[in-house]
Amino acid sequence: MESMKPAPTAAARPAAILAIILASYFMILLDNSVIFTALPSLQADLKLTTSGLSWVQDAYTLVFGGLLLLGARAGDLLGHRRVFVFGLVVFSVASLLIGVAPTGWSAITGRAVQGIGAAIVAPASLSLLTANFPEGRERTKAVALYGATAGIGASLGLVVGGALAHWISWRAGFFVNVPIGALMVALAPRFLPETGRARGRFDVLGALTATLGVGALVFGIINTADAGWASPVTAAAEGAGVVLLVAFVLIERRAAQPIMPLRLFASRRHTGAYVARFLYLGAMIAFFFFTTQFLQDVLGFDPLQAGLGFLPMTAVNFAVAIGVPWLVRRMPSSAALLAGILITLAGMIWLSRAGVDSSYWTGVALPMVLIGAGQGLAFASLTSFGIIGAPAVDAGAASGVVNTFHQVGTCLGLGITVAAAATVPPGPATAHVAAQMTAALTTGSILLLLALAVAAVLILPADLTVRRNRALPDGRPTALAETTG
Repeated sequence: MESMKPAPTAAARPAAILAIILASYFMILLDNSVIFTALPSLQADLKLTTSGLSWVQDAYTLVFGGLLLLGARAGDLLGHRRVFVFGLVVFSVASLLIGVAPTGWSAITGRAVQGIGAAIVAPASLSLLTANFPEGRERTKAVALYGATAGIGASLGLVVGGALAHWISWRAGFFVNVPIGALMVALAPRFLPETGRARGRFDVLGALTATLGVGALVFGIINTADAGWASPVTAAAEGAGVVLLVAFVLIERRAAQPIMPLRLFASRRHTGAYVARFLYLGAMIAFFFFTTQFLQDVLGFDPLQAGLGFLPMTAVNFAVAIGVPWLVRRMPSSAALLAGILITLAGMIWLSRAGVDSSYWTGVALPMVLIGAGQGLAFASLTSFGIIGAPAVDAGAASGVVNTFHQVGTCLGLGITVAAAATVPPGPATAHVAAQMTAALTTGSILLLLALAVAAVLILPADLTVRRNRALPDGRPTALAETTG
């Protein structure tokens, strides 16, 4: 039987704890996008083919997505701070190895090892936040900043990657992680209290089927970029992934100490948050991937200018995310989430209309303002609804599921939107790139529309039910409220 973990109490040094968690999470997210604007320089330096270049990003995503649940459960069993520090060490060492990589295969290998570190750090950081900030105003503020970090890390990575590639080298984008990681490794044991450890056996069979299933699914999605959805390799990988994940669910139903407790999905708010996050991230990866190409290949920006071109979104994203705690005290969090997805959808549709004759300011920057505002509202709420109400013993599992749906949504969204872009008939280079972005972002808009529907059907009614029960005279939500909410 697992040990009972104490309910989270107010952190002794909340500012220091939050700074360490956010800085470490930011470093992980930064590296997920810093590579985009540096890809041409990296390809020329390491003499990579187009397929080999794609694996510089895909190796990271594949391992990250495949190992997240395993990393989350490791934190529950071994202690989140201990696992967090270990993950930072792995990530920092891998960053150093990529920075000095002499060949393409060594850079790809380093990116895979980075994915291992990220799969450990990402769920551990969210679990540490949950453990150190009790539900209420402080956690709302902390989760809002965590959500802002998720949105800003992706977009600022493009700025940092472009600037370093333009002024120094693509390698500098990885070297910068080393001192940051070393500082976090030194500070974490000093300021982060260790969480309780769950006793019992490790769910080895569940861990293997989850890791292999998600890994196969992600690999199949990635393979569509080169081989298409009809490829035998794609079909085999997707089929194996589905079979393994079905087996995983059956194993988790019977396991005494599951790696992903299915009771998390008894909450409509949890389930809605996971699925909406999956769809929302599928749209957002298309935005980053295709807008970067549009800025450089259609508007003629260099890597630095392309990175700076995302600043309207980054600035608005941060400002809105900081205001989320104030906002949710005056309206239901689910309403803020719906507004965020709807505003993002409006920006995505507007941006999808950009063409060869569009100006940066009216065709790209203004739609980015909407997308940034929408992200600022949506990310914090999606994160909060993914972990709220989860028992302390399931903190690692809940954060692992949040991050797993995040990464797998990114992979699936990229595969779907790249396939949509591939349907554009050949033509003049700039017109072709613009048409591809239109096709991809139109598809991304459909994903956002589905995310909006999921949030409206699953999250909004459940959230309102919980809020009504909390307002009852005795002030106590019913058990039914949290089960259905």
